[in-house]
Amino acid sequence: MPHVIVKLQSGRSEQQKAKIAEEVTKAIMIGANCAEQSVSVSIEDVEPDEWVEKVYKPDIIGRPDTLYKKPGYNPL
Repeated sequence: MPHVIVKLQSGRSEQQKAKIAEEVTKAIMIGANCAEQSVSVSIEDVEPDEWVEKVYKPDIIGRPDTLYKKPGYNPL
């Protein structure tokens, strides 16, 4: 029962978010070998000026053991 949380800088349309959720669902179905009804996807908007405190520090720097794809930026 994979649940994926996607955190994005705010500004994407509902149509873009729906497309992202669709593509993430497809990738999870393939990668985790599971059915579509087993996958859920949520998208959280984060304001650009809050990215470092709300995402980068707690989720990227603070949880290296769960990070399978590192970003190519360092905002610090």
